[in-house]
Amino acid sequence: MNSSYGVPCLEDYLTSRSRSNNFLSAVPKASVKVFKSLTHGWRAPCAAVLLLVLASAMPGVSQTFKGVFTEHNDKARTGQNLDEKVLTPQNVNSKTFGKLFSYSVDGQIYAQPLYVPNVAIPGQGTHNVVYVATQNDSVYAFDADGLSSTPLWHDSFINPPQGITPVSCWSGAVQIMACAVYPMYGITATPVIDPTTNTMYLVARTLENGEYFQRLHALDITTGAEKLGGPVVIEAAVPGTGVGSVGGILPFNKQQDIQRAGLLLLNGLVYIGWAGAEHGWIMTYNATTLEQVEVFSPTPNASRGGVWQAGSGLAADTRGNIYVAIGDGAFDANSGGTDYGDSVLRFKGSLSVQDYFAPMDQVCRTVNDLDLGSAGPIVLPTQSGSVPNELVIAGKGGDPCDQSGTAPIYLLNQDNLGKYDAKQDQIVETVAGSAHGYWSNPTYWQGQTATNLYMAGLVAESGKGDYLKMYSVSDGRLSTSPVAQSANTFTIGATPSISAHDTSNGIVWVIERLEQLSITGHLPAILYAYDATNISTMLYSSAQVPARDQGGCAEKFQVPTIADGKVYVSTQNELDIFGLLGSSSNPNVFLSAPCHVFANQKVNTTSPSFIVQLTNSGSATMQITGLTITGTNTGDFSETDTCKGSLLAGKSCAITVKFSPSALGPLTAYVMIADNAPGSPHNIFLVGFGK
Repeated sequence: MNSSYGVPCLEDYLTSRSRSNNFLSAVPKASVKVFKSLTHGWRAPCAAVLLLVLASAMPGVSQTFKGVFTEHNDKARTGQNLDEKVLTPQNVNSKTFGKLFSYSVDGQIYAQPLYVPNVAIPGQGTHNVVYVATQNDSVYAFDADGLSSTPLWHDSFINPPQGITPVSCWSGAVQIMACAVYPMYGITATPVIDPTTNTMYLVARTLENGEYFQRLHALDITTGAEKLGGPVVIEAAVPGTGVGSVGGILPFNKQQDIQRAGLLLLNGLVYIGWAGAEHGWIMTYNATTLEQVEVFSPTPNASRGGVWQAGSGLAADTRGNIYVAIGDGAFDANSGGTDYGDSVLRFKGSLSVQDYFAPMDQVCRTVNDLDLGSAGPIVLPTQSGSVPNELVIAGKGGDPCDQSGTAPIYLLNQDNLGKYDAKQDQIVETVAGSAHGYWSNPTYWQGQTATNLYMAGLVAESGKGDYLKMYSVSDGRLSTSPVAQSANTFTIGATPSISAHDTSNGIVWVIERLEQLSITGHLPAILYAYDATNISTMLYSSAQVPARDQGGCAEKFQVPTIADGKVYVSTQNELDIFGLLGSSSNPNVFLSAPCHVFANQKVNTTSPSFIVQLTNSGSATMQITGLTITGTNTGDFSETDTCKGSLLAGKSCAITVKFSPSALGPLTAYVMIADNAPGSPHNIFLVGFGK
């Protein structure tokens, strides 16, 4: 362990703490033994060990929780963790629950964090591990409890000195606002983990000396090493006459096609979905050999038809059926064609469409960019009533395609999706939803007295947000209106998750991004918790105690991961970890701006200064040992600061940053702050655009 922090050793720290408030009495004896083994008889720098102290003061948790291996917790995409024994509606509040620490990363996190307990890491012992993938083509394995201040392992699939980088969203011809993911594409979708083989599957995009690549990786979750002969380059083609086809063959576009939907692992196959500027794709790969098995395009004779689902994974039921929502595109399946724009498709095993649903306003949706596939399907558990096997889908909608002025929530029969009827949808039920629909996905929970579906829609076009709403589910039917809703709105909607102990102690967790979808955000993510029996009762918000709980800059489409008493929140610049607070006294880093987006700046000129205040919002003295600029474009940003040495509790120092672009296009870097507060090093994410 690095001992260059210049702060008291753990022995001195614990001795002083125990004398002042009997701190050691709150630390489990088993954790004390772990401390001694990890710190070589108590000797270690506090900068690394404060994380240990904070994490160990947490209540003990059961090791029966299997983990979070896939997007939204399960193949049905219900968003449930029904084995949460620590967090309850009684202890999740701003006095006892908050941000514990964070881990800095090298790029924006669009993928949901995945969690595996009791992973044997060679040479480092057994850890609960949280896995994070970034747009800078990195994968991190972090100790999920903060018992290590550095990654257990870190993979990077780029090598800038050798000309290997992530894919910039800006090619010199595309305007900034046209970038759906800004400023770079690397690993966008949530990977999937096979816990029986300790294998993680993911897709990474790179630009290598002018040539674009997408690769399927299979990583050993204990080491990060490539497995199964991977990675393999992704290439494909299908018969078709659509946009981009040549001689009746439609090729996969490695530059334009974006892998956004979470991966699905089912029956020995990895299912992968893409949404591209020209076409959507679904491909399957053998999970053992990584050989490509089958390829499907939803619009081979037209264009678009993306599979993106706001990041939701391809869904599956317990019988092996797979369900996918398709975005805007031509539709002619009702007349014998092969184009399935704005549809829900059902497959089983092979990528041959077994059944589909297309709404009666499909044509209107396509021309007005109201794609059904802006959200993914959620497969409901078996229901009582006449239709036991159901799924829910709700994409965009409302004016001008739906006379009600709201986007429909569709309840479909898994065994008969309903196909297409221009006059009346042949489905189980339609419920009026949010005004402009959903760029997010629902979650489901059956409590002791009621079963509910939770959704947060989109009203961004009107400059307003929508509420998190709770619909009851009874005898296989949704309530026609919400039975409860949150007091606050969500600007761009949100995908909730559920933690519960089976049918009790249900909590709905939601991450809010305060800014619109089409811009790079610079405001912090806000974590909310609601009583799942009545979401009008808000239990907690990270905005209640911002000096302690402020997180990194919010990313769109983020899904909270709840595991073993902690909540993991992905942001643009860090992974934030929330949980029950211990009784320890620490320094704490509070930044007046965790990110900054500079105004467009002419090349070879310098921007005005932007000043970030760093405040020690904790109760102990902070030791600041250095600030540096790191990241992709370090030479295009500069910083000066007054943050040197000790910073007393409640005191602040200033960090001044400037932007001097040397090239056209988007440029990024980080101000890295080394200190002795939990979560060190901390960072400020910087984004600029050279014009």
